[in-house]
Amino acid sequence: MVQSDKPVLVTGASGFVGAAVLRALLAAGRKVRALLRPSSDRRNVEGLTVDVRFGSLTEPRSLATALEGCGALYHVAADYRLWVRDPKPMYAANVDGTRSLMEAALAAGVGRVVYTSSVATLGWRPDGGVADETTPSDLADMVGHYKRSKFLAEAAVRELVQTRKLPAVIVNPSTPVGPRDIKPTPTGRIIIEAAAGRMPAYVDTGLNIVHVDDVARGHLLAEDKGRVGERYILGGENLTLGEILRLVAGIVGRKPPTVQVPATLVWPVAIVEEALGWLIGREPFATREGLRMARHKMFFSSTKAERDLGYRARPAREGLADAIAWFRAAGMVR
Repeated sequence: MVQSDKPVLVTGASGFVGAAVLRALLAAGRKVRALLRPSSDRRNVEGLTVDVRFGSLTEPRSLATALEGCGALYHVAADYRLWVRDPKPMYAANVDGTRSLMEAALAAGVGRVVYTSSVATLGWRPDGGVADETTPSDLADMVGHYKRSKFLAEAAVRELVQTRKLPAVIVNPSTPVGPRDIKPTPTGRIIIEAAAGRMPAYVDTGLNIVHVDDVARGHLLAEDKGRVGERYILGGENLTLGEILRLVAGIVGRKPPTVQVPATLVWPVAIVEEALGWLIGREPFATREGLRMARHKMFFSSTKAERDLGYRARPAREGLADAIAWFRAAGMVR
């Protein structure tokens, strides 16, 4: 399926996951074209041999131009925030923009599409067990605008696969950590705060932690070996938040937090944080949406990707250590 003689378009190439995918493609000897917004932070693409095109998911004409002559499309870009003042731009980018891009790929005759969804679109196990690609979910299960927008975007991709034969494979990364998290992501913010010793307590929740470079390699495997219309979880190690914080503490040489608090005690903090966010335009560290999500352990299995794609993930500690090393080098952790 790989068409190495034609360029590959990567959306979101300046972001955390997108930059890792871009580097993996370059390492595989592929010709890479990156779609960036004019306002994008370009630190993650500086010094790389990439054909940069400027455009936006909300500008369909720019998408058609960027896809001209491309053999494959990696749609990694997304508006990833757990709190927004106005959700309309998030839906415009994640849902409408995804549909516009997929229609442009069909018009351009792109031979393969890898769409980056998220485990946020999948169901969760009420018993706290491990979910997979078959765990049922619907829109009513989606907590918050980010999850709802990604659920609708993935549904749009599947619809185009079924009705117009879009040659798309869907990947669902879990919680990536590692280098080049320039924003940083919500998980990156937790790592920074924990590494600095500013998290004296934590709530009882769980995440599936995976190195961002393993996620990137999973994308390339999906292009090469994935079945059109199928989705593949690209995950790593299932850990409680307490276990994650203990790993971070061990890496930086601090004592781990030992106080576990119920989410109800953090609720007032989230309300105050959100109020400050409205006043000063800063994304809150704690949100009510995040606390609602924390009620369920986000544990997932990558067995399907391991079996069908040959996907493998390294231990979570390595991803956390690489993330901390990068945050230190960037001056975000002292």
